[in-house]
Amino acid sequence: MDGCPSGLEISEQKIQLELDRRRPGQSKITTQRKESDKVRILSGVFEGKTLGTPISLIVDNVDAISKSYEDIKDTYRPGHADFTYDAKYGRRDHRGGGRSSNRETVGRVAAGAIAKKILSLEGIATHGFVRQVGDIVAENVDFQEIENNIVRCPDKEKAAQMIELIDKVRKEGDSIGGTVEVVSTGLPAGLGNPVFNKMDADLAGALMSLGGIRGFEVGLGFKVSGMKGSESNDLMYKDANGNLRFKTNNAGGLLGGITNGEDLVVRIAIKPTSSISKTQHTVDKSGNPKELRVKGRHDPCLCPRAVPIAEAMVNLVLVDHLLQSKLARI
Repeated sequence: MDGCPSGLEISEQKIQLELDRRRPGQSKITTQRKESDKVRILSGVFEGKTLGTPISLIVDNVDAISKSYEDIKDTYRPGHADFTYDAKYGRRDHRGGGRSSNRETVGRVAAGAIAKKILSLEGIATHGFVRQVGDIVAENVDFQEIENNIVRCPDKEKAAQMIELIDKVRKEGDSIGGTVEVVSTGLPAGLGNPVFNKMDADLAGALMSLGGIRGFEVGLGFKVSGMKGSESNDLMYKDANGNLRFKTNNAGGLLGGITNGEDLVVRIAIKPTSSISKTQHTVDKSGNPKELRVKGRHDPCLCPRAVPIAEAMVNLVLVDHLLQSKLARI
């Protein structure tokens, strides 16, 4: 990480709290790999505080079983980036997917923990949760409930249904997709840029850079395509403290690429995990037909572990814009 201000109190323990939320082997509905994901700070921090110099972190991968991937050495997994990596580079490391693997996100979450600390000093908090799995949609949002269930759903009743569905498809050797929502509170108005590097454009780029993401939306998102302006516009008023506010938050906290002071609300659509143990028809590198049953330990649903990852990416974008905003006016 570069650009972190000097004097920020940070420790391996604080970063570890976020990595523990992401790590494999948390429950029956996640991959059964037993990665400890222990982080070590190599540079940029001295006596518990940042130096203002680049921060280097390392997390060792300790539970890799490379032999599980021998069957796909020359065979392409349907829905996976195996083929496109070969098309781009001409060769690939088949032992786990390389940079197309979710293992890559450990660095994002570690960096996001530091961004989260900076934002907290400004009263900004980010809450991610699973909004939907398959056709089950959370209706009630209680931030206190999110970490009380293994699917990270803010609706206790819907969480139980989601867990049952994920466990069912897991036993069938299949996978299921869903939606993760991220809400950031305490944001001031004025963060973001009006043309290039709009806040929503940067958020889209950050979240769509994650593996398995197939859609991004802000506020009402695609629902506005069927609405009238009189229905989607957020009307303004002055609150009891004299602050300008909005009666609704259909815009998701953003207007013209800039925060308007309301909660930031974004959502990502996550595809079903492509590596499944059900038999699928595919081809090898020479185009020969193959039947494939993927071995190894894969998430039957990416959503629960995607929550801290999505939070991290939102926080990284927010902290960049927050630091930039301090230079916007004298």
